[in-house]
Parts: sequence; structure tokens; C-alpha cells
Amino acid sequence: MSKKLEGKVLITGVHGQLGRALAAACGDRGLNYEGRDIDTLDIRNPTAVDNWITAAQPSAIVNCAAFTTVDDCETNEGLALAVNGTAVGYLATACDRVGARLVQISTDYVFPGDGDRPYTEEDAVGPVSAYGRTKLRGEEHARSVESNLVVRTAWLYGHDGSNFVETMRAQIDRGAGGLKVVDDQRGCPTFCDDLADAILDLIDAGATGLVHAVNAGDTTWHGFAVEIAHRLGADIDIRPVATKEFPRPAPRPAYSVLDTSRLESILERPMPPWQDALARYLERPCAP
Repeated sequence: MSKKLEGKVLITGVHGQLGRALAAACGDRGLNYEGRDIDTLDIRNPTAVDNWITAAQPSAIVNCAAFTTVDDCETNEGLALAVNGTAVGYLATACDRVGARLVQISTDYVFPGDGDRPYTEEDAVGPVSAYGRTKLRGEEHARSVESNLVVRTAWLYGHDGSNFVETMRAQIDRGAGGLKVVDDQRGCPTFCDDLADAILDLIDAGATGLVHAVNAGDTTWHGFAVEIAHRLGADIDIRPVATKEFPRPAPRPAYSVLDTSRLESILERPMPPWQDALARYLERPCAP
């Protein structure tokens, strides 16, 4: 992008995979940024949130803080709502007061997952899990800010944390003779480094409202696992199975492919294909 962010950028959830990727991207661009996580800022504390934002006087805040353990959200929806919903309201109030833009990271789980074509920003939401419901509440709070950007993404993986790629790699490294992976859930694997660049470019471009941001293309978890094994040079049998073979507390969307036409219109480019993103991710090891 030709423009350059001005002013300070604040990042919540900076110790997470996306937060780390955003901090690295800000550093690479020479941006003035500051990151906080639960060890230095509990976003459920409105006074702490207001004090931090007032002192920093940022131009933008990217909220990566979230309760993302989907099954735990199902059994503790109150805590999930406090983090994913109510706390976003505290960020929104502070942002409005200092005139900062709030960038809220959201999820494909706000959709019911019963579609057969990529979801656009205009499609009706209808979350079927506690995680989706609480993240949708966060979207609603974020959109109350005069200057807001809600970025929906999906199937994230990044360095410095646990994720599906590392789970598959660990199984392969342990010499698993074969694996069973779900093949009836379809979505868009997304590399945090690519998403971080897209978020900063969207802020640069002055984007507001809802934007879907995922790596180009889609696959199933089984297809993703097969590509991971191929990229690692592993000869392993990966058998496709149905979701019902792995019952979990929280329902998973069967189809959550996101349409990125708006992103491509704003940035004048798509995000890279998910296969290319995976190859770049695997070029360097993930920290334990």
C-alpha cells in the first residue's frame, strides 16, 4: 500500500499467534506500536482499559484478545461473553472518547455453517455455538464506534503457538502409522502473517465496517492435513472421517468459507492462496 499508518497502534492479545504476527508486521513497517496481554492488561477491567488507551492516545487499536477455546466457551459461556463481548464494549467506549479506530477480530463462527456458497459480509448471521454468539456480541459493540473495522477470519495458524498444523506435524514426527481427519467441514486455512499484513493494509486504506479476510481458496480439515503431510514429505495414510466420529461439546460449522471480494476491492489484491501460505509457514520452525 502506498499510504503509511500515522500515530500509535495498540494491540491487545499480543502474546497470541495473531497478536505476535501483528507486532512483527508493525515492527517491519517501522510503526509505533504497543502490545498488551492478560499479564499486563485484563480487558474485562474497564478502568484499566480506559487508563491505557487514554495514556497512549492511539490512532488505532487492534483487538486480538479473545477466549478462543471453542469447547470451553460452550461450557463457560459467561466467561466467554465477558471476554469476547462485554470487554469489547469497554474498548469501544475508550476508542470513541479518544477518537481512535477500533479494529475487532471476529470469526466465521458467527454464521450458522449450513450454506453452500462463500458467506459475504451482507449474509445473515446465526451462530450455533457459544463462541460464535459471544464473538457476534463483540462485533456489535465494535460497530458502535464511529471509526470501526471488523475483520472476520477463520482457521488461523501462526508461529509461537499451538495450531492444527503443529498438531499434524507432531503426529507425523511421532511416527503415527495413520490418521483420521474430519472431511465434512469446509473452510479457509489462514496464516497469521498474511492476515496481519492485510489488517494493517486495511487500516492504511481507511477501510471501515465488515471485511472478510482469509487466505484464498478453501478445503476441508482432511484436505488441509493431506497438504501438510505432503509439504513435510511424509508418507502417511490420512483417512477422511465424518464429524460425528469426533463428538465435541460445541457444534462446528460444516461450511464456513468466507467471500473476500470486499477485501480484494479495497486492497486491489487477494490474500495469497492457502497452499502458498502453508509452504511459507513451514519454512521456519514453530517455537515450542
